[in-house]
Amino acid sequence: MKTQDLSQLAKKLEEPDFKAIEPHLLDLDKHLILRTFIDGYSISELDTKIWVTLRSNKVANAFIKRGGLANLGRWFGYVEQTHPEIQEEVKAKEETEKAKKAAASKAGASYNLALQDTDKGVVTRFPPEPSGYLHIGHLKAALLNDYFAHELYKGTLLLRFDDTNPSKEKQEFQDAIVEDLALIGIKPDKTSFTSDYFKTLHQYCIRMIEEGHAYADDTDQETMRDERMKGIASKNRDKSVEENLAILKEMKDGTAIGQKNCIRAKMSVDNPNKAMRDPVIYRCNADITHHRTGTDWKMYPTYDFACPIVDALEGVTHALRTTEYTDRNPQYQWFLDTLKLRQVHIWDFSRMNFIRTELSKRKLTKMIETGRVWGWDDPRLPTIRGVRRRGMTIPALREFILKQGPSRNIVNMDWTNFWATNKKEIDPVAPRHTAVESKDAVKATVLNGPATPYTEDKLKHPKNASIGLKKVAYSRQLILDQEDVKLFKQGEEITLMNWGNAFVRKITGSNPVTEIALELHLQGDVKKTEKKVTWLSTEGQKLVPAQAWEFDYLITKDKLEDGDNWEDFFNPESGKETDVICDCNVRELHDGDIIQLERKGYFRVDKAAKDDQPAVLFGIPTGKTK
Repeated sequence: MKTQDLSQLAKKLEEPDFKAIEPHLLDLDKHLILRTFIDGYSISELDTKIWVTLRSNKVANAFIKRGGLANLGRWFGYVEQTHPEIQEEVKAKEETEKAKKAAASKAGASYNLALQDTDKGVVTRFPPEPSGYLHIGHLKAALLNDYFAHELYKGTLLLRFDDTNPSKEKQEFQDAIVEDLALIGIKPDKTSFTSDYFKTLHQYCIRMIEEGHAYADDTDQETMRDERMKGIASKNRDKSVEENLAILKEMKDGTAIGQKNCIRAKMSVDNPNKAMRDPVIYRCNADITHHRTGTDWKMYPTYDFACPIVDALEGVTHALRTTEYTDRNPQYQWFLDTLKLRQVHIWDFSRMNFIRTELSKRKLTKMIETGRVWGWDDPRLPTIRGVRRRGMTIPALREFILKQGPSRNIVNMDWTNFWATNKKEIDPVAPRHTAVESKDAVKATVLNGPATPYTEDKLKHPKNASIGLKKVAYSRQLILDQEDVKLFKQGEEITLMNWGNAFVRKITGSNPVTEIALELHLQGDVKKTEKKVTWLSTEGQKLVPAQAWEFDYLITKDKLEDGDNWEDFFNPESGKETDVICDCNVRELHDGDIIQLERKGYFRVDKAAKDDQPAVLFGIPTGKTK
């Protein structure tokens, strides 16, 4: 074998497929017929590299151990016995693989993608468009790129704002994206902007025109769409280089002629993959001010043109993105090849889809602009700020998304597991409080209750003393929920939670019940009562009014089809507010605190009680269907 062939052999022997490496093993065995070492008369760097490669490849190692090739087996065994220092490199490699597998196992999904050339370094990127707030679909892309770069391969994560459409983009959105990523714990190693490369991209566009790979087109949008669908060439496809460059200048200057034109890549007219049918790479947008570059530019590159170029220029090694781009992967590769740019590996993973949920930024924007929801942080929206405002915790959010992994399988998920993951986080630490619905609250007199109201210190969480203590007031005067009391029967024994049993001695009124009389029976067995109810003393404490909100889906259909208009399936009654009265300890809560109202569920404090203003509480789903 030639020295050049030998130097490339280690790379070829890394393949886990036996059929792929068998010819190379046979060549190596033949090469070793009259040799002790692969290269020279003592162990060389090449011997070490190839031995480590074979030892690390389970398929190759098993074949050699079975004695399939005599000369190769002799060399392999001799190196193993006489050069134990090489074993250390193998051990280090195995420990790295173990750490990767452990990290993936902890995440709950398979991250063993066999990404190419990871030994040469890994640089991933997250390129959001600053045209809205991040939703959980974007977060999956951000977290996976962060996970591969920082956890699995100790590489680099780039954050690059794809700010190529000034008509939709705002500084507000850019700032929000930075804040949300920091909140989730994603720390990019470098932040950049596609607008940093506008001059460079313009030069690449000129080059493509000069080399015959792009042309100017003033075909109207509807006709262009129809021609692309039918595989018909544009009337402008064969314009001269001089004409195309002249029109490009008109576009750059934002003239009337320029605004009628776009620049298209000359890829194909009738490729079966419609993404390859002469896509637009530049548009004129003369009347809009860019939030970073102002009015410096009148024409802007499309994402499909800018992305592969800037990826290559910024050193991205692996472009991890959702399967919605799969049809455009050949387009991405075409730009790299045509412009002779550094190659970038692509991996597609499935996007996040949830039932009865809209993830289109355009449609979410419409919901906000038309006042159907309260804003980008509305707790009914799938934005990061929306689910956070509804009570999703950062650890649960990260855990849930990482458990989805980088699989390509597309599924329409229920929200059940999403919120069940969160419940595991909040249940051990959420302090317990008590609330009674204000409407038709029932007054109760405890006939043998304490003559004087008093309070006792009780654990805020019955199983977690570290959460602290709260005041519980006891007196003869209580209030209870109408829904509980209307099921009581006179003479029945019930349990007043956190106090003890009592007999129902009198019921006044029906539908609604207005008052009841109770007689404490503290020696009674709480295990034998059918009804265990919450209550509040109206004496011995200052009760706190609150608005308790529960939310439903914004969309009434599980999955919207392509022809569906989301507005036809919008739920106008997705939020329901109930006035409640809470125990005195609720006054100490702060915005963002998460609590449990016993027998009512978990809530996040959206607004703490202040002066005479009621607290505002948002119900947190638990993953259980009611």
